Amino acid sequence: MADLDRMERVERPRLYEHVVQRLVDFIHDRDLDAGDKLPPERDLARSLGVSRATVAQALVALEVLGVIDVQHGSGAELRYRPSESMVLRDVRAHTSRLPDIVDARNAVETKMAALAAERRTSEDLEAIDRSLTTMSEDIARGGRGLRGDELFHAAIAQAAHSAVLARMMQHISDLVRETRIESLSQEGRPERSVESHRVIAAAIRAQDSDEAFRAMEEHIALVSDVAMLREDVS
Repeated sequence: MADLDRMERVERPRLYEHVVQRLVDFIHDRDLDAGDKLPPERDLARSLGVSRATVAQALVALEVLGVIDVQHGSGAELRYRPSESMVLRDVRAHTSRLPDIVDARNAVETKMAALAAERRTSEDLEAIDRSLTTMSEDIARGGRGLRGDELFHAAIAQAAHSAVLARMMQHISDLVRETRIESLSQEGRPERSVESHRVIAAAIRAQDSDEAFRAMEEHIALVSDVAMLREDVS
């Protein structure tokens, strides 16, 4: 029995992981290559017999890995043909590291928000405001606000005026990008995220470091609620 206790449990694949594998099979079966388009979500969902939400989750996983590029109004475009043997492994690796990325963001970005409230300059506030405008305008056009979100967090890092913390954020920037894509691809999340940004910005403008810390903590909790860490959708 002791030997059995040391055995690793068999991991049950999530539904979106099955869809990821089917999409990779489709890419290879159709001999698709960089620049080719995947069918619309609704057509994929109908063909696979799953919901559009599950297809969307699978496409986000492929986007995070850099396999596809998704642009509003133009659908999913293949960036490169993925290895059939590696893609599911990479998707699971991404999912498994999401909680660690959240922990790192909580440790670093909350402190940077508090410091930004204490140290921000007028130029810093202007950069924060520009990022909010960029994100809001993109969302209004039907986009996800990815660029504006990136600019906002970069502006907070700059406003903190801490070279070491800024370097730490730069070190995990690629990992944070993974969570950014995953979070802002969820329905209604871009709008909630930009409003959360406004609360942080207001605290920084008011030079309220405690409120800035709390607002950033709540924001990270919001954007870290991602579908990949939940139970399957059908």
